[in-house]
Amino acid sequence: MLYKNAMVFTGEGRFVPGSFRVEDGRFQEVLDVVPSEEGVDLGGSLVIPGLVDLHTHGCAGADFSDGDPEGLRAMGEYYARHGITAFAPTSMTLPYEALEKAFATAAAYCQQPPAAGARLLGIHMEGPYLSEKKKGAQNAAWLRLPDLEGFRALYEGCGGRIRIVDVAAETEGAEEFIREASRLCRVSIAHTDADYDTACLAFGAGASHLTHLYNAMPSIHHRKPGVIGAASERETVTAELISDGIHVHPSAVRMAFRLFPGRICLVSDSIRCCGMPEGTYTLGGQTLRLLGRCASLEDGTIAGSATDLYDCMCLAMSFGIPREEAVLAATLLPARVLGREAEIGSVEVGKLADFVVCDASFRRKAVFLGGKRIPSDSEQKSSRIQ
Repeated sequence: MLYKNAMVFTGEGRFVPGSFRVEDGRFQEVLDVVPSEEGVDLGGSLVIPGLVDLHTHGCAGADFSDGDPEGLRAMGEYYARHGITAFAPTSMTLPYEALEKAFATAAAYCQQPPAAGARLLGIHMEGPYLSEKKKGAQNAAWLRLPDLEGFRALYEGCGGRIRIVDVAAETEGAEEFIREASRLCRVSIAHTDADYDTACLAFGAGASHLTHLYNAMPSIHHRKPGVIGAASERETVTAELISDGIHVHPSAVRMAFRLFPGRICLVSDSIRCCGMPEGTYTLGGQTLRLLGRCASLEDGTIAGSATDLYDCMCLAMSFGIPREEAVLAATLLPARVLGREAEIGSVEVGKLADFVVCDASFRRKAVFLGGKRIPSDSEQKSSRIQ
């Protein structure tokens, strides 16, 4: 199928006028001209790669940590409809038994993915090796020290599908854990009270990612640069950013893109109340309340986000991030962190044809997964009524 007359976001990170051909679920050809042959005329619409969310707990009333196969499928289908064509479901701090159950659902999803569901690229294991002082919305009852044996059991139990594991750099045994775990997957520093020197040791041991920059870590200070300062100095370290307008101030969003040029991955950190009405929900065995777009625990602690990655990307643009940088931060860069940049993340020949057609204001017009159009929310609702 030929799609022509579009502004295509290329692998070089810019929009160019052109056309592209999709065959057998992949981009077969990307052209900088508009062929005369028949095809789907996109009328100058923008075409961007499908988004990749490497930190998301849930949405549409479901949470990955529930260990519910149907809930995970509902999550995948919600993401796809909203332009997020790949994701890494993210676990909360829970007992190993609960994590085993959740991770098993990820393995089953990969073996039999829903036809209209986003691609599951691997698991992001956010807990339980985190700091009690910086636990945020994680449940302190199930925090534990880094445990290489337990982690390996979980990793092998889900067929090696853990792609990111989080750890607080200052916890006892963290440096050895990072050194060994980084042989299996990417290690991210998270929910940490580490100072600059301790963070440097963690990055030297093999950590190469920073979970939700600014949140659940010491603020940067001119005499105490902390983990943020240590991470920003290392070009091999990428950083997540929740650009929902609640977790991080717009000025700090702009600052993040300057501190980590070409290394920011936009994430949603969304939880089950994303896409749901205001009310009471749960997170990691705790009760939370959604008011407007802000979800918080009963003690007022801001929990995860109620905003999906596509909207976070658009909000980043509204905060002053150039559209090309925002799109890269939500597509190719997270795909690279998950080790899947050869397959997804950009409109390039040979890659899977996951893409979003949108207008000049980035309002979604159509989402395609493997070259097949995903019905929108309104279309699904209409078909149910009929």
